[in-house]
Amino acid sequence: MKITTGVRERLVYDRYVELKAFDETKAGVKGIVDAGIEKIPRMFIRPQDDLNGELAVHTEHGCSSFETPMIDLQGVKDNPERREEIVHEIQLASETLGFFQLVNHGVPVSVMSEIIDGVKRFHEQDTEIKKQLHSNGIANAVNFNSNFDLYVSKFANWRDTLKCNLLSPDPLDPRELPDTCRDIVVEYWKHIMELSNTLTELLSEALGLQQHHVRNLDCSECLSMNGHYYPACPEPELTLGTSKHSDPSLFTILLQDEIGGLQFLHQNHWASVKPIPGTFIVNIGDILQLISNGKFKSVEHRVLANHVGPRVSVACFVRPSMNRSTKLYGPIDELLSEGNPPVYREITFKEYASYSHSKGLNGDSALNYFRSSSYEVNTG
Repeated sequence: MKITTGVRERLVYDRYVELKAFDETKAGVKGIVDAGIEKIPRMFIRPQDDLNGELAVHTEHGCSSFETPMIDLQGVKDNPERREEIVHEIQLASETLGFFQLVNHGVPVSVMSEIIDGVKRFHEQDTEIKKQLHSNGIANAVNFNSNFDLYVSKFANWRDTLKCNLLSPDPLDPRELPDTCRDIVVEYWKHIMELSNTLTELLSEALGLQQHHVRNLDCSECLSMNGHYYPACPEPELTLGTSKHSDPSLFTILLQDEIGGLQFLHQNHWASVKPIPGTFIVNIGDILQLISNGKFKSVEHRVLANHVGPRVSVACFVRPSMNRSTKLYGPIDELLSEGNPPVYREITFKEYASYSHSKGLNGDSALNYFRSSSYEVNTG
């Protein structure tokens, strides 16, 4: 049967053309929603192999009865006995789940509420203003994008992002921040830096490194902030807000609004993290799993798309510097023994970040690529 050129073009789907057209609008997912769509574009639809993989994981909507550990930081600085208890709680959560929540962390609720509002203001301002910051690259200190891995992902995520490299390792000039949220980002930054320093010490102690804190290993000298915006989705069952992934950080401090949707993988179940006002979520990142030689777990997680919205979250990533091009990171010597050989080889953070960025959020841990060949041989 002969097919005319016009019919053939309609039958052949060119994914790249659709991605490029979306990218060039610089309007993000919100721009699609504002256009009044009732069906999501094909580029956002999860492919069959991704859905088939879902069948191997129990409960599409997550294990709703599972409670993410809540750790109370009250007394962490002035009560040695309570600090010891907190370290033990963090150790247990980091070794088994890779996720925990924090209360009495010292960040005012008013600041937490305003940073959510500030991120929302940025994303809901005039599109022409946002376009001035649009970039899918990683070089800009402040940028607006929708899907940094747009051209390498299996499917696009239903999410827009304001990314700010606050400390890398030099502090960001506040004048580079958007007018709509500049003041609150600066205020939030101050509180998150203090909290991240406290967490770095506690995680170090949980690893048994009281005399040799992780920050002395130059792993926590940078801080970046992603202000995510997840518009309401007309067909949430066909896509995801954020695909399954683990974080390219030492650890991540996340603030989510009341809508929820965050899930992490635990014992082959998707465990939902219930939004609790005034709390932070902390998850272990790939770099901490690497330097702890696998003792602390960087767990895969995702965000569901939603009929309701917009959902707003703020993720702060504590990580090494990209500028330390020759600094090597590997399993900490103190944690190694004859019975506990290195699981991972030594790498630069730039090497890790480049690989992680190039593969995108494809559901495979970047750490698998950096496993030690000697470990593979010894473990068969």
